[in-house]
Amino acid sequence: MSDALRRVHAFSDDALGELDAVGIADAFKCGQLTRAEAVEAAIARTEAVNPALNGLACEAFDQARAKASEQASDGEFFDGVPTFIKDNVDVAGLPMMLGTDAGVSRRAATDSDCARLYLANGLISLGKTQLSELGLGASAEHPRLGSVRNPWNTDYTAGGSSSGSAAFVAAGAVPIAHANDGGGSIRIPASCTGLVGLKPSRGRLQMDEETGWAPLRLVCSGVLTRSVRDTAAFYREAERIWRHPKLTPIGDVRHPGKQRLHIAVVTRFAAVARSEKRECSPELRALTLQSAELLEELGHHVDHVENPPVPSTIGVDFRLYWGLVARWQVKTVQRAFGDTFDRSRLDNLSRGLDRYVRRNAHRLPVAIGRLHAVRLRTAKFFDTYDAMLTPTVAHETPRLGHFDPTADLQQITDRMGNWAPFTLLQNVTGEPAISLPLAESASGMPVGMMLSAGIGREALLLELAFELEEARPWPRIQSFARR
Repeated sequence: MSDALRRVHAFSDDALGELDAVGIADAFKCGQLTRAEAVEAAIARTEAVNPALNGLACEAFDQARAKASEQASDGEFFDGVPTFIKDNVDVAGLPMMLGTDAGVSRRAATDSDCARLYLANGLISLGKTQLSELGLGASAEHPRLGSVRNPWNTDYTAGGSSSGSAAFVAAGAVPIAHANDGGGSIRIPASCTGLVGLKPSRGRLQMDEETGWAPLRLVCSGVLTRSVRDTAAFYREAERIWRHPKLTPIGDVRHPGKQRLHIAVVTRFAAVARSEKRECSPELRALTLQSAELLEELGHHVDHVENPPVPSTIGVDFRLYWGLVARWQVKTVQRAFGDTFDRSRLDNLSRGLDRYVRRNAHRLPVAIGRLHAVRLRTAKFFDTYDAMLTPTVAHETPRLGHFDPTADLQQITDRMGNWAPFTLLQNVTGEPAISLPLAESASGMPVGMMLSAGIGREALLLELAFELEEARPWPRIQSFARR
């Protein structure tokens, strides 16, 4: 079967056409499109691509239709734009399964704080999207629920953990979808599926209260989009609803910035289970250096930095802390599923990380202390550099099966750590980072390039993203399908 036949998308001459979220909002304002037409087209698109992509956790089509038929509300910018929410936050009336079939979930009575903020700008949710089990893996490949497939080539992973959201946005079912990121779960699927994925600064978007247990808050909410302007508009509108008082406002970013920046390019990383530093694959290194050359052509000053601004212990410490997150997630689903919970139905990653942290709990205080200290290194680094460029992942997007969740824990975590070692840094430090689909692999798959900056500097990253998008427009899945 040719790659073209493995490519799946829903772009057509229907009501949504090739519009992004801002384009749909503008069409509403001009009277060229109604909310009901947009939602109906998005439902039809979802039904068309989901059999191939397996991105849908549960649908709320009738609720979305009812919401779209209501009189337009208080003039929110995205009022009526169809979307999806990742299935690890509560949405009123829907279950929360967190990518597992280890029990039966109740239906939520109310929206969580995270979902409430996400929908407050008028977005209409069509339902919830699949993720890797408990949000722990870099690919959604469940032994019974099936794999979430990449619309660019369904033999490949869509990344994780925000797999279903990425698959549906990339395939054109919706223009924007909710995602969250505790170790790369926005940026990894953005890289795999050719999307824009910004992990914001810690605290930028309101999180659910129950996440307050964490001694180091890794997880941030955000969105996956096809255009920089959609991401920028989402954060602008979210900030009008709720703003963290200690972070510099992002504001209304619509254009490239004028300031020429000092940017470091890094292609080496600290191994997860070992102390040495490794180089990413030759292809990813070459593509990263090509992106660095583009930045230089645009007038920015770029330095190639041999060593990342992180200690060699970061991978080992993060793996242990990720085990603590896994243990909390297992307890969360156990409470949510009640008597229906069956631990034996959890995959090897979930059970293995839970077991691993219980056996190594005595090492946690030192690991957490060292992880907190990483921020001191990166803060000093960003005193010298305005931004850092790395590949989003260290190797090409793998085929499904590479992250087999029935394999032993060592194999799964080694493969995840060697593939996605760059993204965890910003979750540890709380700094923002954005993945942009600036490159393409020899196999024709999108490849993300990641730019990060100091705390609160999302505006700088968005300005830079606008400039790069203008200079090198990303590949479009619908254009490839016409070849």
